[in-house]
Amino acid sequence: MTQFDLTDEQREIQELARRFTADRITPFAAEWDEKHIFPRDTIKEAAELGFAAIYVSEESGGIALGRLEAALIMEAMAYGCPSTSAFISIHNMASWMIDRFGDADVKGRYLPDLVTMDRMASYCLTEPGSGSDAAALKTRAVRDGDHYIVSGSKQFISGGGENEVYVTMVRTGEDGPKGISCLVIDKDTPGVSFGANERKLGWHSQPTRQVMFDQVRVPVANRLGAEGEGFRIAMMGLDGGRLNIGACSLGGAQRCLDESVAYVKDRRQFGKAIAEFQNTQFTLADMATELEAARALLYLAAAKVTDNAPDKTRFAAMAKRLATDTGSSVVDRALQLHGGYGYLMDYPIERFWRDLRVHSILEGTNQVMRMIVGRDLLKD
Repeated sequence: MTQFDLTDEQREIQELARRFTADRITPFAAEWDEKHIFPRDTIKEAAELGFAAIYVSEESGGIALGRLEAALIMEAMAYGCPSTSAFISIHNMASWMIDRFGDADVKGRYLPDLVTMDRMASYCLTEPGSGSDAAALKTRAVRDGDHYIVSGSKQFISGGGENEVYVTMVRTGEDGPKGISCLVIDKDTPGVSFGANERKLGWHSQPTRQVMFDQVRVPVANRLGAEGEGFRIAMMGLDGGRLNIGACSLGGAQRCLDESVAYVKDRRQFGKAIAEFQNTQFTLADMATELEAARALLYLAAAKVTDNAPDKTRFAAMAKRLATDTGSSVVDRALQLHGGYGYLMDYPIERFWRDLRVHSILEGTNQVMRMIVGRDLLKD
């Protein structure tokens, strides 16, 4: 069984994340959701455990773990609050991109504060007119000596207005993916502004805003990689981001499964606990089986991304699609098992139902995941 089991070190990391979640996230998540509180102090506490720089190199101050270890951490934290876990995932993706593709200068200027979360980072790809068709982005950066002049806007940016650093995909050249570059832009740069906080179905514990750039002067030294490499950088970041969002779905769904097992043992109808009904047992069995299958695929995909396997992108897409669809399905059945009580905010199920719904949209919709997998299967 060791081939399909976690190592002792991975279990220790998982347990560390679970303890942190039990102490610092789960008891407060309902209030964060209800009152739309951004738990900045709690998130910064996660950085003290290394969770702000999970796969940032040790040379840059990170803990240099693999994608499976990152998935274990995100899954554990999502057990308490998927919204907060997903926010930490996005910060990790942005920090990794700076570490992986930045030169010594840009890494030295940004990573020390990102590792400690004294500054937090957002990932800016989506635009009002380009979501699934990310290569059609219009935000433009025109070279002017040692600077770029950036104009345009980004949509649905987690941490927008709160975070201090924005890893942003911009067009520096021709139409299509080859004309895209990646810039690190500071919040306080003149010409950077933010829209109103979006009124969302879920993910209430983190702000989401439009980020706007009006003739923003960004040093060329803030570019990650060469001109034209931005789309490749963005897609490499998304391989890991998709795994983490899938892991967030697994963690949230596991919480709802556990809540459901406890509830059906206590809830009585027709003179006996509803756990005694065969329909209840079959429903729980399907929920648990599908969750374990999605988890196994996600862990396999995480190992492939860590190893830079040739089929890593296909497996990341398959795992994201299955984990997020399964997570939503499991939570929906958990709500049904709770009946009318599942619809009330007194129970955590409805919050997870709302939070997990967006996971099949972001980091690439699940329809795009199917496109990625299908095209990879059919390529020469």
